[in-house]
Amino acid sequence: MCQCASDAEPKTKEAVELDKVLAKYAGKKGALIPVLQAAQDIYGYLPAEVLKEISAQLKIPLSKIYGVVTFYAQFHLNPRGRNIIRVCLGTACHVRGGAKISEAVTKAVGIKDGETTEDLRYTFESVACLGACGLAPVMMVNDDTHGRLTPDIVADLLERYK
Repeated sequence: MCQCASDAEPKTKEAVELDKVLAKYAGKKGALIPVLQAAQDIYGYLPAEVLKEISAQLKIPLSKIYGVVTFYAQFHLNPRGRNIIRVCLGTACHVRGGAKISEAVTKAVGIKDGETTEDLRYTFESVACLGACGLAPVMMVNDDTHGRLTPDIVADLLERYK
């Protein structure tokens, strides 16, 4: 049939990629987490319509999928920023001023812990440990670790990340 007669919208690049992932895992036991990971890699997060599609294709109740997504910290239901800011609030960082670093991040980018800027430039998260206690207080931006921080250098440091 001619495509011009079709009322269906053409699939997005992401939807085509998701179809490939779902085809790869069709009928396989234990496919949910790898499918969710792949879908998040494709979309950057897990939109509700994607979860519904996964539910339909894998024949898994949507409530079970939401249970998995909300249990594991690796999954995100909202869009995330291009730059993920993680401020350590573990013991060493706490003792050396981690809370002040967190406050400086909020002041510099205008969002609180757990939020994303409207322009999707930053997502801010506090974490229990970044594994760099000797550099406390520590902050990571994407894969870059910044240690021995003081609140007065946070804004300039974050400005490097467009």
